[in-house]
Amino acid sequence: MKYMLLMHSNKQDWDDMPNTWSQEDLQVMVQCMHDLNKELQDAGELVEARGLTGPDAMKTVRAQDDGEPIITDGPFSETKEVLAGYWVVDVASEERAIELAVRISRTPGPGGRPLNQAVEVHPEGVAPA
Repeated sequence: MKYMLLMHSNKQDWDDMPNTWSQEDLQVMVQCMHDLNKELQDAGELVEARGLTGPDAMKTVRAQDDGEPIITDGPFSETKEVLAGYWVVDVASEERAIELAVRISRTPGPGGRPLNQAVEVHPEGVAPA
C-alpha cells in the first residue's frame, strides 16, 4: 500500500538553520536522508522523495468566486509549522509506514540530537469517480 510521509519543521527552526547549524551537522542530516532514500530504493519501497525549499520561497494560492486568485508569499503569518519534505512509499503495511515515519522524525540535528519533527502518515486514498 502506498503512503505519503510528510515531514514538518518549525518555521523558526527552519529560518535559523543556516545560521545556527554547523556545516558538519548539516552534512550529517543530509547524509541521513540520502541513506534512508537509498535503503528504501534498494528495498523497492521508494516511489518518490523530495526536500522542499524554505517558506520564504513558497506561495499560498486561494481561488476566489470571481475567478481572480489570491496569491501570497510564504505560508500564512500564523503558521508555525512548514512542510520540509515528503516521501511516497509503497510498503507492505501501516506498521512499516509508521516505522519509517519514526526514523524520519529522528533525523539528526545539531550535535547529532534527534530533531523529533512531526511526520504525518497518509495512506493513499481512492479518488472519487
